[in-house]
Amino acid sequence: MSAVLPTDPSHSDHGHADHAHDDHHHGAPTGWRRWVFATNHKDIGTLYLLFSFTMLMVGGVLALLIRAELFQPGLQLVNPELFNQLTTMHGLIMVFGAIMPAFVGFANWMLPLQIGASDMAFARMNNFSFWLMIPAGLMLVGSFFMPGGAPAAGWTLYAPLTLQMGPSMDTSIFAMHIMGASSIMGSINIIVTILNMRAPGMTLMKMPMFAWTWLITAYLLIAVMPVLAGAITMTLTDRHFGTSFFNPAGGGDPVMYQHIFWFFGHPEVYIMILPAFGIISQIVPAFSRKKLFGYASMVYAVAAIAILSFIVWAHHMFTTGMPVTGQLFFMYATMLISVPTAVKIFNWVATMWRGSMTFETPMLFSVGFIFVFTMGGFTGLILSMAPIDIQLQDTYYVVAHFHYVLVAGSLFSMFAGYYYWAPKWTGVMYSESRGRIHFWGSLIFFNITFFPMHFLGLAGMPRRYADYPMQFADFNMIASIGAFGFGLMQVYFFAFVVWPGMRHRGEKAPQKPWEGAEGLEWEVPSPAPFHTFETPPKLDATATKVIG
Repeated sequence: MSAVLPTDPSHSDHGHADHAHDDHHHGAPTGWRRWVFATNHKDIGTLYLLFSFTMLMVGGVLALLIRAELFQPGLQLVNPELFNQLTTMHGLIMVFGAIMPAFVGFANWMLPLQIGASDMAFARMNNFSFWLMIPAGLMLVGSFFMPGGAPAAGWTLYAPLTLQMGPSMDTSIFAMHIMGASSIMGSINIIVTILNMRAPGMTLMKMPMFAWTWLITAYLLIAVMPVLAGAITMTLTDRHFGTSFFNPAGGGDPVMYQHIFWFFGHPEVYIMILPAFGIISQIVPAFSRKKLFGYASMVYAVAAIAILSFIVWAHHMFTTGMPVTGQLFFMYATMLISVPTAVKIFNWVATMWRGSMTFETPMLFSVGFIFVFTMGGFTGLILSMAPIDIQLQDTYYVVAHFHYVLVAGSLFSMFAGYYYWAPKWTGVMYSESRGRIHFWGSLIFFNITFFPMHFLGLAGMPRRYADYPMQFADFNMIASIGAFGFGLMQVYFFAFVVWPGMRHRGEKAPQKPWEGAEGLEWEVPSPAPFHTFETPPKLDATATKVIG
């Protein structure tokens, strides 16, 4: 079936960016110009994904240095100051350089294909928002080579530590401003694309779940990135312009920084997981060969999570001297957010229930995601209880919790999404056996790394310490061995799964490689042509197939 179908002339070019850039009616440009001046959503999506994988590797190397230091008691490789720089930059690079750009890459690649649009709404702004990431990423990584080394205040950049750091603190603040600007531009682009450029007949409640989760995520980003910008700008003026927002010596309040930061930081956690929910909601029905159970409740659950994320921020701050009334409010609000999250997990399980399931690699990663993300959710529920959280605050229990949510959540969903859509991107099928090795290796080593950290935290080991007493030695050694195994599995993934696909080596992918998959992206050839849906497609009643 043709990807570009004649439709009613009244729809021609209507609301579409057909003439948004010069190369639109020609083939792909060649050479370096194709990438530097890219305005095609597929090329920009590829650039985002490659950038985020590079940053994942950089952040991973920092993590392995941390785990190498913690392999046994005593100082092995790095001094405590460098250790704190490693933990700080590992967090910043993974959150702002790896996870967020990767999901933007998926959005760029898939949203126009899923909603029948010719491209993203603002093609040149799309290019600009990507290229802002490069200097920001270089500034973050380059801060290690500045006088005094990288910032060592933790990824949350709490005052008053940030007021005492060297010049690298300023470059990191600048880098985060640039990344925030990039995120806001990308979000505006996604919102306008989804609201204005859907194919005729695709109502909002017929959109794929991935489009819904990104629409809501984009609104979250626009709401909270300026809050982070405000917090780090106040830090900057405290450092250089004599203000005292967070400096107690001048009457400032360091706890105020925490309130502002976490008002950004908690919705940010959901910014990093909602697109993952969207990817899993595409894959589970495909390999269960059933419709997604409770589509409408899924949409409302995503919206509920997004709204509730704004009223739970201070559950990160139970130990800051908050009044009991405040503790109770944030405790109950945090427990409440588990309800829409549980709705989503129930819906995925109900979708699989009595489905005709097969377990190709995308489904393996999806089931692995549901299993491990649920474990991370339960530890979050435990931390929501103020009396328990006061005991576990800043211990390895917290580290275990958020890695179960972010690594097994965000990262596993990205792997699932890659295996699911890569045949459409590259035109070749990945090796199923290699995909399975990557999945089982990642799942096993992930749990070897982070599961022991629950016990370390319960036993009282604080995080961000370069040394520890002997009683924590065994679990730390197990965690470090697991971390190196997990890191090697991601190198294996790139070398033996991604690289052959990029070189177009492998069995040719059919137009629709997955029997149960639904959606407009499976209506175009594999690999997806440089330009798709230049004329809006005519849809069937379900808005998942092209008719004509």
